[in-house]
Amino acid sequence: MKKISVLVVGVLTLLVFAGCCPMHKRQMAGKGACCVATPQAAMGQPAKEVVRNDVLYSCDCGAACQCNSVSTTAGNCTCGKAMKWGHILKVEGDEALLCTCDEGCKCQLNEADANKCACGKEVKRVSLKDTGIFFCNCGGSCRCNTVSDEAGPCKCGMALKQH
Repeated sequence: MKKISVLVVGVLTLLVFAGCCPMHKRQMAGKGACCVATPQAAMGQPAKEVVRNDVLYSCDCGAACQCNSVSTTAGNCTCGKAMKWGHILKVEGDEALLCTCDEGCKCQLNEADANKCACGKEVKRVSLKDTGIFFCNCGGSCRCNTVSDEAGPCKCGMALKQH
């Protein structure tokens, strides 16, 4: 009897976890009862917000604008217009290459065309020189993509630099 109980509990456990497989999540768009976004949510705790350290806001006024406003937080550029969200694809020297697609994007640099993101948008180049922003520059072309308002370590372990 004890073996049957253990077997039943094991099968039920297997069925519950089978319903939470990645394929189930895709089919249910994460809406099933067992499909939770984070382990915290599974335990009834609020999900921790993931802080990205690869986001820059920059002037979106066009090529004619020379204000070169850049920030790690949303706001207006010095010419008065709202800055646009972007994420760093890589840093070359003191210049960041940004993807300017929709907020939240995590795409990469298009390996076939260095002027485009993998999502198809044109890459935007912004100078980080004299902006006060700390950034990682591991060498000639860095893909750690870490920026901050404060000094600290990069994802690769090097100290963030400020030019």
